[in-house]
Amino acid sequence: MRHYENSVAFLGTWGRFQLMVFFLLCSTNLPNGTGSFSLVFVTDTPRHRCRIPETNLSQEWQQAAVPLEVVDGELLPSRCRRYRLDLLRKFSSEGLLPLRDVNLSTVEQEDCFDGWVYSTEVYESTVVSQFDLVCDQHWKQPLTATIFFLGVLVGSFFSGLLSDRFGRKPVLFATIIIQATFTLLQIVAPSWQIFCFFLFCNGLGNISMYMSCYVLGTEILTGSARVVYTSTGVCLGFALGYMTLPLFAYYLRSWKTLLLAIGLPGLFFVPLWWILPESPMWLLSQGRVAEAEVIVKKAAHMNRVAVPEKIFGDSNLNVNDERPVEHYTVLDLLRKRGTALTTVLLCWDWFTLTVCYFGLSLNTSQLHSDPYISCFLSAVVEVPAYFSCSLAIRYAPRRLAVGAVFLTVGLALFFIQLVPQSMLGLAVALEMLGKFSTTCGSSLLYAYTAELYPTGLRNTGSGVCLTVSRTGSCIAPFIIRLSKNFLGQGFEDPNVEFDFVYYNICPHVDIYFKYLPYITMGTLAICSVLTTLFLPESFRRPLPETLQQIPKRKCVTCPHSIR
Repeated sequence: MRHYENSVAFLGTWGRFQLMVFFLLCSTNLPNGTGSFSLVFVTDTPRHRCRIPETNLSQEWQQAAVPLEVVDGELLPSRCRRYRLDLLRKFSSEGLLPLRDVNLSTVEQEDCFDGWVYSTEVYESTVVSQFDLVCDQHWKQPLTATIFFLGVLVGSFFSGLLSDRFGRKPVLFATIIIQATFTLLQIVAPSWQIFCFFLFCNGLGNISMYMSCYVLGTEILTGSARVVYTSTGVCLGFALGYMTLPLFAYYLRSWKTLLLAIGLPGLFFVPLWWILPESPMWLLSQGRVAEAEVIVKKAAHMNRVAVPEKIFGDSNLNVNDERPVEHYTVLDLLRKRGTALTTVLLCWDWFTLTVCYFGLSLNTSQLHSDPYISCFLSAVVEVPAYFSCSLAIRYAPRRLAVGAVFLTVGLALFFIQLVPQSMLGLAVALEMLGKFSTTCGSSLLYAYTAELYPTGLRNTGSGVCLTVSRTGSCIAPFIIRLSKNFLGQGFEDPNVEFDFVYYNICPHVDIYFKYLPYITMGTLAICSVLTTLFLPESFRRPLPETLQQIPKRKCVTCPHSIR
């Protein structure tokens, strides 16, 4: 990369060409932000109850046909049970009235054989109401998000291989089309299974598009332009797209119209194929020097600078080529105890960070009475996080910075359960602090991971860590459902007075399990504080080129002692 930068130094850093590439590539990341978290609204579960057919039932028995349950301290109709309709029809035909003539606690109950009635107070429809992913099918709701992240996991593995084989630009635009197409195809899915297949393919394009966009900008831009692009530019494009998601969802309450609004804009970026160039660095790696020179000459014309006679001469490209090259495989990550320990610790940190980031992001619909405000806050908080991370990368020791991130996340999530119910704003602020820290930590870990591995193992080591991190995103939807899984469908009983008595006897049972996801994620974060202390420091040290040059572990030092 250094030889390439020397060859194109005459272009400058922030010319018209660099500005065009910078902003166009950042804009292509907008659909990624909206698509990555659309599941917050698309798969949210509306309030629901059993459907009661009106046949042969008086109005009194229709109203009393669903038992009550206590959910978060509120009496609501049962979501998954109803009284046996054959018994209710018998009572209705005999002229008996509920509670006056019939003790409802003695009436047998049954499942919702006639389906459910869903509230349209927040959403007109979601995937959950479309395919009835409730009650005995409720496990399909978090599995839907997991299938998307499984697509992301597979895509993160193959996107690098395809990009190295066919080029950065073709893979970028192919994945833009894939993401937009499969987002639109989800709308016409006739079943949950086919919807999940389209969603999996959407996940393939989602991460591949992001990685191709990131690499293409990294290889085209140089100097400070590259630093700004990698640390904040591409991330801000994602965050801006994320911030538009709750706006779309607020005005488009049906999941189908929301996906239509998310998928169509992606196709508008296809004409950029005729504007954005291929990576000259990749072309040079493939021996296509003439094509690389054509791109650089066009850039020079846009920047209005003179072009040297020979752009990529032997004197520029072959400096120090006689240096011996070491070849590594993934097994080299485990051959030495120090490298193996570093890999295991980094994988744990990546896993924890991803679980917390996606857990907090996907939980926004449950965070506040208005899910649209919660999602917007979750998106907005990422913007200052990226700027803070940029400063931390420049001035903070890696080990202390990453450890501080995990400590902040852990404490914020643990303190949420101590906030009284009347101080909802404080609970939201603590969760946003956790989201801010996880966002900042993701960029820090990218830099930290790259600095700990030698040149020949850098991509391999980073790839292994990122692959492990994707498993964290796959289980995050189930972690945020822990409270609901433990609570089941609430405290069900046909007798209203008994419900109040039970709730008054055990008022904290419901509240305790409500915070189980926060306790789980907070515990993982605190454990990561300890694992980070055993990682070597890499701040202001040259990047290792061999296994022997990997930084050694030393005791934790204060920031002022780092030179």
